[in-house]
Amino acid sequence: MLFTQNDKSFYKKKSTINLNGDLIDLSSPVVMGILNCTPDSFYDGGVYNSDKSILKRSNQILEEGGVFIDIGAMSTRPGAMEISLEEELYRLLPAVKVIKKEFPAVSLSVDTYRSEVVQQVYDQIGDFIINDISGGTFDDLMFEKVAYLNLPYLLMHSKGRSDKMQNNPVYEDVVKEVIFFLSAQVQKLKILGVSDILIDPGFGFGKSAAHNFELLNRLDAFRIFELPVLVGISRKAMIWKELEITADKSLNGTTVLNALALAGGCDILRVHDVKEALETIKLVDKLKNSAKC
Repeated sequence: MLFTQNDKSFYKKKSTINLNGDLIDLSSPVVMGILNCTPDSFYDGGVYNSDKSILKRSNQILEEGGVFIDIGAMSTRPGAMEISLEEELYRLLPAVKVIKKEFPAVSLSVDTYRSEVVQQVYDQIGDFIINDISGGTFDDLMFEKVAYLNLPYLLMHSKGRSDKMQNNPVYEDVVKEVIFFLSAQVQKLKILGVSDILIDPGFGFGKSAAHNFELLNRLDAFRIFELPVLVGISRKAMIWKELEITADKSLNGTTVLNALALAGGCDILRVHDVKEALETIKLVDKLKNSAKC
């Protein structure tokens, strides 16, 4: 039996984040839709490279029930090379401006680890969530920028930069080490007065397939933070390599693992396929509620 009446956590998790002066409710799981403005992302690179395609994708995410749109302009897939600040801004700024103009109430998340990008995006569109794959380790000014602008911050664990992170990553206990890192970074943020923090174990970022499955299997350990937990495993190599297929055929595997993430206490699913993720949430929620009867 997956769920029982005794499955309630002893921890009282933060269930809202403040964005644009509005409290976004995370008491039930929600979906973050991915929009990559990159030519080389592992699944949809080069697809969203015009205002028309960006707006079409944004509309799709929102119509299918996505609460957040996560937009990135630099691929962080394993092996990807870093682009310049100028190139990242060249791709990103027109995209966020056109989305915000067409959908002024949209809740945007911006995937960047550069504090200068954060500042320039903020100057153009105001508040958004910072999705930092480095957890503040690639830019020493990031945490101060987060605090200064009072923005929500998605703190992710990554073991090294994209071009080298998958070169034989080693852990004694991946769950303990990821929790230790996140705990240290959360403490730094709180000292600076940052209150809207979300955490992401960083599936696929400096982890082997075995590490990824261990993190998923012990996801409930992250409840100790009492913070919203995001899981981003959509169409990743941990799925399609294990099944000996390709990323474009990995939706079914993604759905299975998303369901397990929800069972483990995930609050936000970051996905390419919003409709299917929402259906997964509804079914898992139904199962959880039936266990309470």
